[in-house]
Amino acid sequence: MKLHPRRLIAASTAMIMAVGFTVATAGSASAAADETLYASPSGSGSACTQSAPCSLADAQSAVRALSPSTSGADVTVVLAGGTYRLSSTWAFGSEDSGSAGHPVVWRAASGARPVISGASQVTGWSRVGSSDVWSAPVPAGSATRQLYVNGNKAPVAQASTASLGFTGSWLSSATGYDISGDSTASAWFAALSSAQVAGVEFVYPGGNDAWTHTRCRVASYANRTLTMAQPCWSNVTARATFSQASGSLPSMHANTKPTMIENAQALLRPGQWFLDTSGSRLYYQPTSGQNVSDLAVELPRLESLLQGAGTLSAPLHDMTFQGLQFSHATWNAPSGPEGFADVQSNLRMTGATNQGMCHFSTPYGSCPWGALTQPLANVAFTAATNVTLTGNRFTGLGGAGLSVMYGSKNTLISGNEFTDIASTGLALGCTHDPNPTNSNSAIDPDEPSVIKEKCTPDPDQVSGDTIGTNEILTDTTVSDNVIHNVGTEYNSATGITLLFSRGTKIVHNNLYDLPYTGITAGVIQGHVDNAGHPQNSININENNTISNNLIHDYMGKLKDGGAIYIEGHQAQYYDAAGNPTTYDRADPVKTLAHGMQVQGNVAFNGGNTNFTYYDDAGSEWINWQGNVAFSAGEKSGGCSATGHIWVTDNYLSARHSAYECDPAIDTHASGNISIPATPNPGDLPAGLLTNAGVTSKYAALIAGIGPRIHYVSPTTGSNQVLIGGEGFTPGAQVLAGGSRLAASDVQVLSSGFITATVPAGTPASQISVTNRLDDTDPSIAYSGFSYHGKRGFGDLGDDVHFATADGSTATYSFSGDLIQVFGEQNPDQGNLGISIDGGAQQVVNTVPADGKRHSNIPVYTASGLGTGVHTIVITKLSGQYATLDGFTTAPATPTMLRANDTATSISYSGFSYHGKRGFGDLGDDVHFATADGSTATYSFSGDLIQVFGEQNPDQGNLGITIDGGAQQVVNTVPADGKRHSNIPVYTAGGLGTGVHTIVITKLSGQYATLDGFGTP
Repeated sequence: MKLHPRRLIAASTAMIMAVGFTVATAGSASAAADETLYASPSGSGSACTQSAPCSLADAQSAVRALSPSTSGADVTVVLAGGTYRLSSTWAFGSEDSGSAGHPVVWRAASGARPVISGASQVTGWSRVGSSDVWSAPVPAGSATRQLYVNGNKAPVAQASTASLGFTGSWLSSATGYDISGDSTASAWFAALSSAQVAGVEFVYPGGNDAWTHTRCRVASYANRTLTMAQPCWSNVTARATFSQASGSLPSMHANTKPTMIENAQALLRPGQWFLDTSGSRLYYQPTSGQNVSDLAVELPRLESLLQGAGTLSAPLHDMTFQGLQFSHATWNAPSGPEGFADVQSNLRMTGATNQGMCHFSTPYGSCPWGALTQPLANVAFTAATNVTLTGNRFTGLGGAGLSVMYGSKNTLISGNEFTDIASTGLALGCTHDPNPTNSNSAIDPDEPSVIKEKCTPDPDQVSGDTIGTNEILTDTTVSDNVIHNVGTEYNSATGITLLFSRGTKIVHNNLYDLPYTGITAGVIQGHVDNAGHPQNSININENNTISNNLIHDYMGKLKDGGAIYIEGHQAQYYDAAGNPTTYDRADPVKTLAHGMQVQGNVAFNGGNTNFTYYDDAGSEWINWQGNVAFSAGEKSGGCSATGHIWVTDNYLSARHSAYECDPAIDTHASGNISIPATPNPGDLPAGLLTNAGVTSKYAALIAGIGPRIHYVSPTTGSNQVLIGGEGFTPGAQVLAGGSRLAASDVQVLSSGFITATVPAGTPASQISVTNRLDDTDPSIAYSGFSYHGKRGFGDLGDDVHFATADGSTATYSFSGDLIQVFGEQNPDQGNLGISIDGGAQQVVNTVPADGKRHSNIPVYTASGLGTGVHTIVITKLSGQYATLDGFTTAPATPTMLRANDTATSISYSGFSYHGKRGFGDLGDDVHFATADGSTATYSFSGDLIQVFGEQNPDQGNLGITIDGGAQQVVNTVPADGKRHSNIPVYTAGGLGTGVHTIVITKLSGQYATLDGFGTP
């Protein structure tokens, strides 16, 4: 379909603005050749028009036929909403490219969220005998480590060794374990077939030290001996040692018992699944109240959803992907004999036990130094130039979310959301190319053939490439992204991993709800460097920046990490004239200017943090300047840093420049300010908080995620509070004690911080935030409405949009399950017609009963809309005026994470274990007590807790205290006289950020029953 250039630009701009994105329109020189194509999940044929859309494959063929890389045409492919189920990887090469200034754009239609999926829907369920388990056929050859039920990741069949009663001794054998000292475990494994045994996976949180999360499969069982899969077992328990180590790669003791056992049908509990690969059947045990025939079950089939791969001589170039969602891909390598032999930050050993140790191990290991195996990324780009990814959503993925490496240049990753990802959110660079320009180095060689094999998806495709400076990852910008809830399966994952690159800018991102470190740079690279031998593992890093990011609620599960963690060399060396030189002649000022710039970041709520801003093994040429850290761990500094580190003008609530282990060559600290661990607004410059995190340009992205409070400063003795969290938009409103604060008392500093003046004595638990989007936001599309500013009636922003003609409309697309429409009641108003997602129009009367004007008020509220993108349309039906003053949205209620009653973090006194009750308990088990005064104690992070247990006539009263407060009495005797298992018997919210402790005490009745806890 060919459109008039002006019409095309106007239409494209309107569609993009409707979903909250802005792009620059192309110049007019090639406008005559501009083309817009259309695709839909049910598309077919080659017309690619709006009325006859194509499939993705046919649209791609149509783009290639237009030859945009040579024609200079602006080619856009508009994807309708819905799920595009891929049968194979969506692959792009140089033939799919645009031209300079005229990228080929693949984008979502206005208000739509196309889902690029690698999964099949599972149907045809039947009950397995008389059990509570159901099964369904799946395609032959199906293999996955994830399953998604009603949009949520379901856990694979699993149980803790404690809940299985594996309490006897496990001893190391030559190839695994001798479990003859554990009769229960021996009997359990003896009951499995050899094929079932070979599917069992052992999980070791902290197995290879506190920063790791190792997994290995069992190979076989015989004569009370478990043989573990190789090479995983050796790579976990028998790692080679190396000389000149400034950081270790510890082995796990071979008799360490796993914490969890996964992937056996015998372990199935409610809400869990098991895939019988040989029988091509999926098994699932519904939770209480689930009807399996009503469930939307997605079984991932593909490992790679989108692969953009050029060559160094013919790169993929000038492409944009906008407004798409990438979901439901898996990563199966950890299920193989290599397992997940974790080293750090989701890098793992898959080869010999001295993988990547070069001449530092005896015998020599493979090179280059630290060349460990990276997680597969479900969306990946190699040898790509001028590629933009903006406004996309990466969610429900089994590997890393996105990777960019191998000579890619000028990549822009902006305004995306990364969430519910099993591994790392975003990975930049490759472990095998620290020195692509130094292939003859005797110390740390990088063989071109190894780079092609390890850093590209197809070594044959790039066989003709000449490796040199052209292979360096250059000028990548990662900005205004939201990265949260990653590392869901491999807890050592980071939000962003940066390996070897030049000109990388990681700026204005929000990272939170992370099991380990927020951002890591140079991981493992410095493990043979320190002040005494600083040049063992050189690399090409320089001119990289990590600035103005907001990082909070990190280090939630593992230890020994920080908000930002750096290792190894971060600069090339320059003399006083600014010319390249050798290490021993480097000028500090000139070299530092090319080093790692870490500036303006804000970190808080670090869980098990050692160093908030962490210079670890061999780190050098780093400028920590103007950063903030509070409630974030012990200190800032590191261990065995080489040196050349500047720490200036930072605001820190703990000791800085704490360089431990081997002393650094030199460190420089000045102008640093000590602040309280729980600072008030006056303790921090507002400018630092304002500049941290996602900028207001991406308010639509933020509005779909928040608002959520993670920190409130002490309210005792101060009316000024600092509120930290997520998803605050420029029009956010603060409620204190249930009353909305006046706009003059609220200052929205950024997407993550608000300061407010609250009434004296208001407890933190009574402070909340709702988001407002003003009527001037470009994501609202108007037809027939006009703007009116400076009315003086208290409107948000002192302005509104209004219409006088019936039929005028305002359209807004948003994410979340609640929306409020703000406008005005006045005698000159009339009726509004409001529809959501094309549903029936509801009529709202905006004429006030009291005959007075009421401005800036919610005139309509809808909730329970569910997750995903929704579109609301407001139509003027009657009256002289219709007035719109913006919207408030709220995200869907977060999924509660359950800690079963068997969790080792729960401390019991007087409680006993009862398994296989058959009442629908989580894990089919509970803990119970018969003696009054028995207690269960649990510590958790977050501002909400649910206690799961049972109502039954034989129960009684529970006494519940939080953080030593007053005891609340909860009656667990049901009014209907019937048993209700696996239900929340108590919920407490508004607890504030930080760690809390709940104590449950049996007060009366025959039994007290605990089935675990739920936290968001």
